[in-house]
Amino acid sequence: MAYVSSTRPLLAAALALAFGAASAAVPAAPDVARHQAQIDKIVIEISPQRIEAYVRKLVSFKTRHTMSETESDTVGIGAARRWIKSEMERCGAGSRLQVAFDSHVAPVSARISRPTEIVNVVATLPGAQAASKDRIYVVSGHYDSRNTDVMDAKGDAPGANDDASGTAAVMEMACVMSRYDFDATLVFMAVAAEEQGLIGATHWAEQAVQKKLNIAGMFTNDIIGSSRADDGRIDDKQVRLFAESIPATKEMSEPVRTLIATGGENDSLPRQLARHVKEVGERYVPDFKVSVVYRRDRYLRGGDHMPFLARGFAALRFSEPNEDFAHQHQNVRTEGAMQYGDLPEFNDYNYIAKVARVNAAALASLSLAPAAPQQVEMRTDKLENNSSLMWKPNTEPDLAGYRIVWRETTAPQWEGSMYVGNVTEATVKLSKDNYFFGVQAVDKDGNTSVATYPTPKR
Repeated sequence: MAYVSSTRPLLAAALALAFGAASAAVPAAPDVARHQAQIDKIVIEISPQRIEAYVRKLVSFKTRHTMSETESDTVGIGAARRWIKSEMERCGAGSRLQVAFDSHVAPVSARISRPTEIVNVVATLPGAQAASKDRIYVVSGHYDSRNTDVMDAKGDAPGANDDASGTAAVMEMACVMSRYDFDATLVFMAVAAEEQGLIGATHWAEQAVQKKLNIAGMFTNDIIGSSRADDGRIDDKQVRLFAESIPATKEMSEPVRTLIATGGENDSLPRQLARHVKEVGERYVPDFKVSVVYRRDRYLRGGDHMPFLARGFAALRFSEPNEDFAHQHQNVRTEGAMQYGDLPEFNDYNYIAKVARVNAAALASLSLAPAAPQQVEMRTDKLENNSSLMWKPNTEPDLAGYRIVWRETTAPQWEGSMYVGNVTEATVKLSKDNYFFGVQAVDKDGNTSVATYPTPKR
């Protein structure tokens, strides 16, 4: 059987012994490490100049506070959302990109002083493969802004980094990727009222549940604009990717209970998605690290991925490596030599483009690949040092087969893999006591799905 081992020589030797005799029985594995030409083109086309233009246009609306002006064409959140929609319609003209408002009225709450219309701008690129088009990947940034007083709907709140940076990245991805075909569906969202309590994202995520949408993955990009720390250090070589393990809920669901029972706290749906994003992002964006942080978000803080997590979807947050709080949630002012405020001159547009490229590469890879295998189980009917896995077959017409991936229990990333062909059961001569396993679906072009963690077969 074709396999890629970890660098550990003993593991490689064990695999060679276990599978060498059977190699003729399995077709050659697709090249899962090669660059896909379509993804390379998308990554190259992401433009820091266009991203900067989007950010500066968003800043020009003075404030995008959720309860700010909606009638003006030049000031306030109403003008901002109409411009975002028209710009995505313009750049998606002639493509299959469908742009619409998603609107509801939020009642009075802790950060909403009067009933307020909350409007998300949603651009949908339908999948082109019948077997995959109902599988959806969502990417968002929030276009609302705030200054020091979260209830101040009139004062200037430029929000260049928080979160015009994420909104501009999402707009750029939508415009570039609308020119390409993908098997699964992509949704690009500029969401509102993040600063007032994640209201826009919560509404859309709840609607996804009510409509029984198959949200296979969600990214939010929030505060991805600056490569400069508050002490002046420049770090433009990495982005933080926050990935939740066990959700902090009062009651434990059966899937979570199974994760804990098998030691799989690091194999939650978000962590599996993060592994995939890191592998693909670092492949297509050279000299740039995706630093997976084993937390839902920054310490006791949150973002628009959290409503998706709360509803059981795999969701992640991208954020710059070092936040500068003088340029976040601050009234624009000068104190001595210090300039406060979230102004566009403090952004690094080449850095934002790198983060957008990681997003785009991951989204493209996920939406070109087959779905993650379902009903993956580990056999437990006898005591043995082998590990036998079984799964339900995929239905995609371009499916090539499956591969089993593994890592030692202390390792964060997959360390080895074995292509097993188009089968629904396979055995690895490695002990389930000592390794974690996953199963990925692979198409004929070498696109791989997120790995699925096995549950015990009783």
